[in-house]
Parts: sequence; structure tokens; C-alpha cells
Amino acid sequence: MKKQNNLTDWLPTTKKEVELRGWDELDVVLFSGDAYVDHPSFGAAVIGRMLEAQGLKVAIVPQPNWRDDLRDFKKLGRPRLFFGVSAGCMDSMVNKYTANKRLRSEDAYTPDGRHDMRPEYPTIVYSQILKRLFPDVPVIIGGIEASLRRLTHYDYWQDKVRPSILLESGADLLIYGMGEKPITELCRRMKISADIPHDIPQTAYLTRRNKTISATGGWEDLTLFSHEECLKDKRKQAQNFRHIEEESNKYAAARILQTVEGRTVVVNPPYPPMTQGELDRSFDLPYTRLPHPKYKGKRIPAYEMIKFSVNIHRGCFGGCAFCTISAHQGKFIVSRSKESILREVKAITEMPDFKGYLSDLGGPSANMYRMGGKDETLCRRCKRPSCIHPKVCPNLNTDHRPLLDIYRAVDALPGIKKSFIGSGVRYDLLLHESKDEATNRAAAEYTRELIVRHVSGRLKVAPEHTSDRVLYLMRKPPFEQFYRFKRIFDTLNCELNLRQQIIPYFISSHPGCTEEDMAELAAITKKLDFHLEQVQDFTPTPMTVATEAWYTGFHPYTLEPVYSAKTQREKLAQRMFFFWYKPEERRNIINELKRMGRNDLIDKLYKR
Repeated sequence: MKKQNNLTDWLPTTKKEVELRGWDELDVVLFSGDAYVDHPSFGAAVIGRMLEAQGLKVAIVPQPNWRDDLRDFKKLGRPRLFFGVSAGCMDSMVNKYTANKRLRSEDAYTPDGRHDMRPEYPTIVYSQILKRLFPDVPVIIGGIEASLRRLTHYDYWQDKVRPSILLESGADLLIYGMGEKPITELCRRMKISADIPHDIPQTAYLTRRNKTISATGGWEDLTLFSHEECLKDKRKQAQNFRHIEEESNKYAAARILQTVEGRTVVVNPPYPPMTQGELDRSFDLPYTRLPHPKYKGKRIPAYEMIKFSVNIHRGCFGGCAFCTISAHQGKFIVSRSKESILREVKAITEMPDFKGYLSDLGGPSANMYRMGGKDETLCRRCKRPSCIHPKVCPNLNTDHRPLLDIYRAVDALPGIKKSFIGSGVRYDLLLHESKDEATNRAAAEYTRELIVRHVSGRLKVAPEHTSDRVLYLMRKPPFEQFYRFKRIFDTLNCELNLRQQIIPYFISSHPGCTEEDMAELAAITKKLDFHLEQVQDFTPTPMTVATEAWYTGFHPYTLEPVYSAKTQREKLAQRMFFFWYKPEERRNIINELKRMGRNDLIDKLYKR
């Protein structure tokens, strides 16, 4: 029988909860733009639990009120080591606004989905408040928002190039990527000395321009074009990004330097990938897996989505041009042990409202578990942003047997009726023909098991487009591979009398995509009998190759010009082709196709 949770099972969020633990002083106070859910999918909970495991006294202030007398920022007083600040699990601007810059109706990380509980750019707002109230206490920033804004970046919502978030926030140190290792080392060092160390990997800081930057760590230095040069010359911004992305995806990266307003941003190279043991330790911390009791009776949409799901690995080697996962988690896969995964599944089966169905056994991509370079020495020299584009690297191990073993071990546990795969599946990995026949047989076996046993009626895949030219810019496989995968899916469904759907994701207005490309997408998907629903307009987010191409007009790797739909009219004109089947779009689409001289597509879309 599951034990009853006490209030002290969560990290404290108020003065009263601190006193309940018998503490008279805190070592670290974390501020988060999200509600506090004590679960390994929520960054603030992970960092809090990591620091607690070091013997530190840690508290979390979720979604502090920044509009009133700032009592939320003062209530826990001055911590002994530092304040930690994160905007939350998403960039706050993606969280608050649609691609059309309209306010979203719901904030998934807030109780009852309220959309007014965090400011724009909480990293900056919270840090500036803390610096005003406690000027002598260090402020350490981290999380997605800070991580992806560590250097000069294009901000779509303000339509301008902004400097490192270190400059605007006034923070003393930035931790980028998955923060367990850098924050653990930071605390170890700060327990010995109050000075903030500047030689910890995976951190960034500001220094005076002419100050000698210590060469500790033996890192090579790579100097980018300055922020001011990027403001004047878009080509230089594009060139900078290529270096930033390549260094983010290297085993042994260079230290990056960039001057801004008479100062220098120093970005230390990342830590090597975590070991399996290190990742297990992060997931095995004593999470309650529940929202804090203060939210009793309220729904937190993001929590409801992942409540009965298990993350089995980190990292993604897909390198999709529009995705920030590799910029934050890296391209090297770090997988949890089978034992750690089974422990978490057993904990879920003990939850009082669990009915036997796991919503997801996945990760950034569903089927990359335990995959990586066969010869690691080759990986150590590689700087490719993707291991599978334009072709699958011959050094990549694409064996699906370890993943099949996990699925079968989970399904054999008492209390598990079915485990579904909710994460997106990379069908290019399933279709890849390896030189090793056992690996090919495993891929075919995995594909069958996935479709027959792990689809909850709908299988998510992400072809993203139908034009091979656009797909190449996206770093996605040719559309012919989607046809091949759909044939396998349909054949199995027919053979076993299953009524399952394949749900494809598509993007409009991606750099390189024209209206004609979208018109052809409409005709192709109609022929495949899809009425598309999982679609999105490309949203430029910091630290992606697609965003840099969209803003600068140049591809960062080739410096060749790239067309992008930018105005509201251009973007809506592309997006409407997703919905060719809606009567209200028919007239506009026909007029647009006539203007393009594509009467053949009018026949394909509307001829009875």
C-alpha cells in the first residue's frame, strides 16, 4: 500500500514549510516560472533534488508575483550560497505566444492553465528583481530560456537581435544545457569559497573586455564576431551560428568568446555526455511525482500529459534544423539502465489513480535508446550536427534490440496492461538498411511490435513536409521514406484488422518553403487521404539553424540565400493549404492556384 505523503516530502516553498523542517537558514533558493511539480520531467524539481542530495537546504519559489510589493522574492530571505532562476520548461515567449504572436489561451505549466502567472522573459525579470533586493547574493540562471539565449540571438517576438541574456538579466553565471553536473560542481566549490568559479564546464559568464581570461581547463578559444558586428551584418550572425552549433555538438569543444558593449561573454565548453550511472542517479532521486499540495483541486495540463509516462533517454542525434533539443541536451544519447526504468514504472503502478496504461515510454525521439557511435574515437572527432542527415552515419549503431527488451520487460510487470509510445518515432531509423543483418531484423521486429502493441489508436510521426528540397533544409529524410513507412503501417493494420491511424506532423513557412511547395503538399496529403490536424506555422526560436536562416536570409553553413515567408500575409497564404478540405478556404486556395498557374492542382484538390 502506498504511503501517505507529508508536506515535508516536497521541497519547501514557504517560510512555514522551511520551519517544518527545522531549518533556520537556506543554502539555495530556486525561482521558477512554472508551477512546482516534484517530477523528473520538471527542471526545477530535478535541480532542487540534486542539491538536496548534496546535503544542501533548498527551497523553490514557483511562479513568484513580480507585479506587487515583491513579497514572494523576499519571503525566504537571503540564501547562504545563491539564488537560482529558471523561466521554466519552455522558452517563455513560445509558452505565451503563437507563431502569429497571439497570446495563447492556456499556459500548460500553470494551475488551471492560467496564462497570466509569469512575465515575458522571466529569467530577466526575476534576476533583475533579485539583484535589486539582494545585490550581494549571486544569481545563477539556467533552463531552456537562458540556455538558448547564451550568446547573441535573434528574438522573433521583438523582431531584433539581442545580446546574451547575461547582459540583460545582470546574472552572475549562466548554466546551459542539462544542469545537473555544472550545478553540483558549482555548489561543491561554493561551499568551500564564496567566489563564483569561472572554470566550470557548461557555464557562461561576463567579464571586462580587456581583462585577461584565464586559460584554465586547457580549452582552445574560438572568437565569434561581436554583438555589434552582428547587428550591422546579417551574414556575420549566420556565420557565428555555424560555430555555435558545431561546438554544441562536439565531444571536446572550444571555449567561445564574444564581445558585447565593451565586455566579453565567455561560454565554457560542455561537459562530456553523462554516464548511465549519473543519469540514473538523477532519475532515482526521491521525487513524490506529484504537484505540490498547494495546487490541490487544480489541473496542471503539462503534468496531466506526462503523469504516467517514463523518459528512458536524453539527447537526440536527429539535428532537425528547427529543433532546439540538440542545442540544449546535445546529440549524444545517454540512456538509463533497465533497472532504473523499471523502478520508475513500478512507482507509477503504485499511484492511486493509475489504471494500468503507460502513456509513453520515450524520449526526445522515441527510438534512439542506447544508440551511438560504434567507434567512439570517430565520434570524438566529429562535428556533424546530425548523425542521420543527409545519410545515416556508417558509424552509428541503429540496433533496436535494447529498446525491444525495455518494452517487453515493462509489459511483463504486474499492474501494466499496456505501454504506449507517445514520443515521435524516427521512421528513417526503422527503414535504414545496416550492413548487419541482425540489426535489420531487429528494426523490422521493432516496427511490427510498435504498430501492433504500442499504438493507442494513433501513431505520431513527423515527416514535416512533402518537398524534398524543403526537407533537405529541415535536415529530414526524403518524403519517399514516409510512403514506405505508411505502406508497412497500413499492411499490418489490414493484416491484423487494426483500426489505427497514422498522425503526421507538418510545418508551413519553414525557410526555403514557398506557397507552391505548400500547394503540392496539400495535393499529396489529399491523395494519401489525410485531413491534416497536427500542423504548425514555423516559429523562429533562439539557437536553431532554421531561425538564423529565417532572420538573416542566408544558410549558416553555405551562406547561400534562403527564401522565407515573413509577412503575415505570406505566412497565412502558406498555412491555408493545410486546410484545403475546409469550405471557407476553398475560394482563396483556388484563386491562389490560378495566380500561380497551377490549374492542375485545382483539379487534384477539388475535382470530384
